[in-house]
Amino acid sequence: MSPRRTEEAVAEAAPLEAARAATGAQRGAGSADPLAGELRRAGLLPLLVLHLLADGPSYGNQLMERVERLSRGLIAVNPNTMYPLLRRLETEGFIAGEWEHPERRSRRFYRLTDAGAAERARLAEGVGPRLDAVADALGDIKGALGL
Repeated sequence: MSPRRTEEAVAEAAPLEAARAATGAQRGAGSADPLAGELRRAGLLPLLVLHLLADGPSYGNQLMERVERLSRGLIAVNPNTMYPLLRRLETEGFIAGEWEHPERRSRRFYRLTDAGAAERARLAEGVGPRLDAVADALGDIKGALGL
């Protein structure tokens, strides 16, 4: 598609809020899934990223794969979620990034900063009880169903 046609298509597109209203989509990451959505809003994804970076430097795609593997596929993170999160964490000083090959800008590796370690501990205090509540509720459901 030519750049001009792309600009025209964007200009004609409905505003994001109108599109959400038309489809009945809810706002917020993970909001379609009440369990994962609540945990995401509580800060689970930033906590996971900071936790994984405590093991050593990593890049975006690798972090997405590690989150999915750790959660056994329950939390799938796409680039449209991960990369803005990484930029925000870097802007806030919680992580520091550098290009693997600065002259080519291939992969950007991120590492945890001291401020990030403190933020990780802060987030863990808030997310931990919510994880416990979800685990307890799922245990109750499983027990009630005799599974």
